[in-house]
Parts: sequence; C-alpha cells; structure tokens
Amino acid sequence: MADFGGWSMPIEYGGGGVVKEHTAVREAVGIFDVSHLGKADIRGPGAAAFVDVTLTNDLGRIGPGQAQYTLCCDDTTGGVVDDLIAYLRAPDEVLLVPNAANTAEVVRRLAAAAPEGLAITDRHEDFGVLAVQGPRSDDVLDALGLPTGHDYMSFVDVEWDGRPVVVCRTGYTGERGYELLPRWDDTGDLWDALLEAGAPHGIRPAGLGARDTLRTEMGYPLHGQDLSLDITPVQARCGWAVGWKKPAFWGRAVLLAEKAAGPARQAWGLEGLERAIPRAHMAVTTADGSPAGEVTSGTFSPTRKVGIALALLDRRVAEGDEVLVDVRGRPARFRVVRPPFVTPSTRAS
Repeated sequence: MADFGGWSMPIEYGGGGVVKEHTAVREAVGIFDVSHLGKADIRGPGAAAFVDVTLTNDLGRIGPGQAQYTLCCDDTTGGVVDDLIAYLRAPDEVLLVPNAANTAEVVRRLAAAAPEGLAITDRHEDFGVLAVQGPRSDDVLDALGLPTGHDYMSFVDVEWDGRPVVVCRTGYTGERGYELLPRWDDTGDLWDALLEAGAPHGIRPAGLGARDTLRTEMGYPLHGQDLSLDITPVQARCGWAVGWKKPAFWGRAVLLAEKAAGPARQAWGLEGLERAIPRAHMAVTTADGSPAGEVTSGTFSPTRKVGIALALLDRRVAEGDEVLVDVRGRPARFRVVRPPFVTPSTRAS
C-alpha cells in the first residue's frame, strides 16, 4: 500500500505481483478499485453549456448517455489543472470524474465561475469506481447480468442485485473494458461479485503498479507527471481533446497562440535500446550530450520487455532520433518514437 493523492492505495496484490497483474489485463481480465477518483455533479439550467465554455473539449460533439475526455486548464497560462471524464446525462446534468488529488480544485474553479442557478457538488465519496479491463471483460459482466457491448465512451444506468450502478465503456489500459460506478457502500459487494464471476475467466485484482505500466505502454498521460500546470495540452500532444473552434474555454487565447507558434517542447515516447529503466525527472540529452529535455513517466514494459518512457523534449528532437537518458548516473541509449508502445490484445472501442 502507498499514499496516492491522499488515499491509501494498493501498489500490487499478493499472488504474482505487477507483471502478472499487467499480463492478466492484456491477455484475460483484471479489476482495479479506483474509487479514489473524484466525482462531481453539475446540475441546473445550462449545466452542459457551462461545462462547454470552461473545459477544453467540445461537449456538443456528444449526446446524453455519452462520455468525453476533456481538460480543465488555467485561463491565464493554459496549463492543465486536471484531465477528467465528463459524463453527459442531460443538458442540465453533467457528471465529472477528475483525478483524486485535483477534485477539490476543479470543483472550486467551476463553483467560482458558475452562474446563479447552477449547483456544483463534490460527490467524491458517494460513488465507488471499479475498472474491469481486458479482452474477457465482457464475459465477467455478462455473468452478473450487467450490460456489455455498448459504444466506447458511452454509459448506461442499470441495477445489480437491486442496487443502482452506472456501467461505462471507459478505461485507462488500452484494452476493451468497463468502469462501474456503484454507490460507495455497495462497492465492496460488487468487487467480491466481480471477482467470483471472473474466476473462470482468469481475473486478477490489479493495483497502481500495473495501472501505471499499462497506461504508459499506451502513452496515456498521468496528471502531475505528463500533464500539469506547467505542461499545456499543446506540449503534451493532447490537442485532440481541445475544441479549437469553440468560441470559449479556459486557456483558449494562450493555447491558440502556442499552437500557432509551435511549442518549444513536446511529448514523445522513448524506447530502450539497452538494459535500463527510465524514471520521471531523469535528464535526456542528444547523442552529442546537449540537453534535450526530461522524462515525465518511465517504466519497464512487461509486454515489450524493454524500458519505455514518456518525455518532454526540445522541438529540435525528431522521431527516430537516438537520445541518452541519465539513468542513475549512467547514460542509456533510447530511440524517440510515437506511442503507443504496444498493440492492445483487444480494441478498446
């Protein structure tokens, strides 16, 4: 167990460690308890319109029953306060799922900007979040009579054992999967039922260690490392989550200017050419020793069996270049690539 965003979280579970948990998700199915993730309601006339003029993505691209990855940016700097999922229930109701450590700040900023008649409510401990991820995730949900097969980034409200649960086709692993939002007090019972139903399908509980290796293999950013108040969506290559044609969202002016000029640094993937495991904040240099940037996330890829990293690099660096990472005082050779580093076993969509 370890502290993570103010919550005590499992790094791994007994019975095989991070690699076996990682492999279960890639080849069969894993289950994560990520109830630490925040939850916040925006309700009232014009709730969806309010979200649309504050967060980056274009909420008008989706309809009720659909979800969208989006960013909360600082209006002055364009830096990322948080990345989150917006679940559009109706024009007057949106559920946001931000990162645990940033929930209070996201709620504070939205509440400060909200017009009269809108209620912004922190519901952090009203709902749990259980992520069932992997090519056999449908089998596990089917065994409990929960819905499967709905579109990627959509959700449905159902009952399990007479208790409400939201079944979302979302995830953070790159594999096909679901995130379930039961009531907080029902989460333990649903966890037990999912483990029992998943036993014939090779289910394993998975902790933060596997969650990190899985998302890094896919090139998915982690706020606080690959995204932050000092790292903009343009630098992080998250421009696809920005509604550039929208007339308003926090940070719009500065981000449009950065996009037009081209960022001074940009996110890349690094793939090991020798035995070395990169970690966050390790310095990156060009082959001739010139400073080139730093690693933002790094790990050993259980799938590829090499060290991999996400890094913010100088605009002079290009795909295919060889760079050096200072791994505990020893320069290790890496190739600059575009993530993902792996092809998932199943299409997430």
